[in-house]
Amino acid sequence: MNSAVIVVHGGGASCISKDRKERVRQGIVKAATVGYNILKEGGSAVDAVEGAVVVLEDDAEFNAGHGSVLNENGEVEMDAIRCVANPIKLARLVMEKTHHCFLTDQGAAKFAADNGIPAIPGEQLVTERNKKRLEKEKHEKCAQKSDPQKSLGTVGAVAVDCRGNVAYATSTGGIVNKMLGRVGDTPCIGSGGYADNDIGAISTTGHGESILKVNLARLTLFHVEQGKTLEEAAEASLGYMKSKVKGVGGVIVVNKAGDWAVKWTSASMPWAAAKDGKLHSGIDLSDTSVTDLP
Repeated sequence: MNSAVIVVHGGGASCISKDRKERVRQGIVKAATVGYNILKEGGSAVDAVEGAVVVLEDDAEFNAGHGSVLNENGEVEMDAIRCVANPIKLARLVMEKTHHCFLTDQGAAKFAADNGIPAIPGEQLVTERNKKRLEKEKHEKCAQKSDPQKSLGTVGAVAVDCRGNVAYATSTGGIVNKMLGRVGDTPCIGSGGYADNDIGAISTTGHGESILKVNLARLTLFHVEQGKTLEEAAEASLGYMKSKVKGVGGVIVVNKAGDWAVKWTSASMPWAAAKDGKLHSGIDLSDTSVTDLP
């Protein structure tokens, strides 16, 4: 029987203010703990990553679900869907109940309604913090000071269950002030994430267009296939993205054996990993803690 492992991330970021750091840390630790408990109770890797990501989608500190950033019209548009609090639940239904990889816009909304996923008014997902972020971004864009690399939030999870199956889940609100209809890397298999029982599972975060251009998730697992360790593979693919398209971001990776790695080139990336009753977590490069799980 395999050792259950889950790793979660709260998105690559340019910086996280001191007043938010503790809330972010608590959110990421809660997500990892929820996912790990699902695994301990015999749940599948898919159950665990979905459960962990739902916690982050429900936490307004993270750029997904209730904390999603706003598009140019001041609306929440979570890549392919609107007016759904937990897009990750809908994504799982698309995977399990259709032959498709993507559903968007009206088709996605109809599928959600047909499968009991409640629609909520879009304004319920809009936070004051994200209204201010949009206003600031529009002002900086007018002054030509805008930096697309600074808004990198996404949430994700990867897991290995006791049967040795791996899974990933990634969810996002996108980038601040994005064009109406913009879709980033998150829903794209091979960019926003990838899972293969013979190699491992990965969830990515960062500048979506950069991730798409280098197929970051599949590239990382390709390096694993070629014999690199998870750490080496993550470092190689993130290095390639930075040198090739000047993109920064981060990845979390696991393999079937229960090994795991976290790497990022952005200034910070909240993360937590649970394995063998221990919880590892951090936000900045020099900041890692290990505690016993309850």
